[in-house]
Amino acid sequence: MSSKAGRYSALLMLFAGATGVTAFAPFGWFPVAALSLALLFDQWLRDSPRTAFRHGLLFGAGFFGVGISWVFISIKVYGHVAAPVAILITLGLIAFLSLYPALLGYFLVRAFRTFTPAALLVAMPSGWVVAEWLRGWVFSGFPWLTVGTSQIDGPLGGYAPVLGVFGTSLTVALSAALLVAVFRGWYRLPGLVLLLLLWGGGQLLGNIQWTEPRGDALQVALVQGNISQDDKWAPENLLSTFTRYSELTFDEADVDLVVWPETAIPAFHDQVEDSFIAYLETELEKTGISLLTGIPVLERENWEYYNAVMSLGGEQAFYYKQHLVPYGEYLPLRWLIGNTLDALAVPNADFSSGGPSQTLLQAAGYPVSSSICYEVVFGEQIIRDLPEAAMLVNISNDAWFGDSLAPHQHLEMARLRAKETGRPMLRATNTGISAVIDHEGRIVEQSPQFEIAVIRAAVVPMQGATPYVLLGNTPIVVFIIACLLLCWLVCRRKQGDRGQGSLLHK
Repeated sequence: MSSKAGRYSALLMLFAGATGVTAFAPFGWFPVAALSLALLFDQWLRDSPRTAFRHGLLFGAGFFGVGISWVFISIKVYGHVAAPVAILITLGLIAFLSLYPALLGYFLVRAFRTFTPAALLVAMPSGWVVAEWLRGWVFSGFPWLTVGTSQIDGPLGGYAPVLGVFGTSLTVALSAALLVAVFRGWYRLPGLVLLLLLWGGGQLLGNIQWTEPRGDALQVALVQGNISQDDKWAPENLLSTFTRYSELTFDEADVDLVVWPETAIPAFHDQVEDSFIAYLETELEKTGISLLTGIPVLERENWEYYNAVMSLGGEQAFYYKQHLVPYGEYLPLRWLIGNTLDALAVPNADFSSGGPSQTLLQAAGYPVSSSICYEVVFGEQIIRDLPEAAMLVNISNDAWFGDSLAPHQHLEMARLRAKETGRPMLRATNTGISAVIDHEGRIVEQSPQFEIAVIRAAVVPMQGATPYVLLGNTPIVVFIIACLLLCWLVCRRKQGDRGQGSLLHK
């Protein structure tokens, strides 16, 4: 490859990765996901293992460099970390995530050497989804920008209740491989037919109702206090915070359930139990409202504290956050690194994790599946509470993201969880975007960002189970790994047969 061609292909991969982000919210140009991957797959067909690694790394740099640029805002602006350190951390995360497509390209090209049409259509899509799945759990996981999420408003989104987000990613990656095959003239007509069947099948699946109503519609209200991150934890602002949320809640009439955001009560439970919480319980009993709110809980016996959801207006109960954010809520390998990272001023870095088998909270007479902030991006965690739960509730504080792509991307992932499970989602955030999402992942009502708001809607509790709720990610992961291995074995055997044939011919 000439140096000029090398520069062109490098720029093309950066461009392909960066433009792939436009498939996700707030842009929502869902076909771009397949087109972006098609450019990467087509390039890998011409690459050596080393250049495949480089092109995968460049694709990842464009994809994650644009898609998670908000990490710098979270660290620098709201984490109060020095700009040079924040830049290094952000670039380090982007580089680490870019290794997934880079290593995938290297191993695919090294393993298959020469790609047949079958290897293109099987190995590349399967490999892509294996890489996404690994990214979703290695080092506690970071499944942000999983390409299946981008299809929430497209025909391929119909696969989500059946196959989950990774199965939906497989349909995107297979679409990309089919586009490459058609472009190269490999089985052009069959390729087009398969592409139409794939997208048409998703459209048909999207018309199936996998779950059914469990009762009458509830009137719900999501309260968005819009309290800035700098003001949130200041002791002198505690009373005004309580006043704002109370007035916004009890000014509402004919409401069954109210949801407040993550740590809407910015004080430990035991510090306000006899004052503000006692007042809330009295008012809730008068009005008949159920309340779910975020609050930190300190267990003073063992000095562990939790990021929690508390239910009031009935039996007081708690959900403790299970999937903590690395470096945001806990420090990985704290036993090893000790206090060496204290200079980074990592906030809230010592939360404890709640157990995986917690009793579901009850709200307005129904069991709800609770998640806090980042937890909503993990589909398999959400389905643990199903089919028992009638609704999904996610509370968050997206003030950490500022005015960036992240709140839109976060909302899109919440929408996919609703579609995967066939359950409505109530998502209350501090600064937006708060939203009521129906059981098909459609937004019923949403708030503006950075404004005090109360959004109301009628929500129907649901029952039943989608195929994804029943089966989880295991079948699709086993399937793609099996496809990848089988394709490799078949290709190796054919290459061996060709090698023997050439020796005999000589």
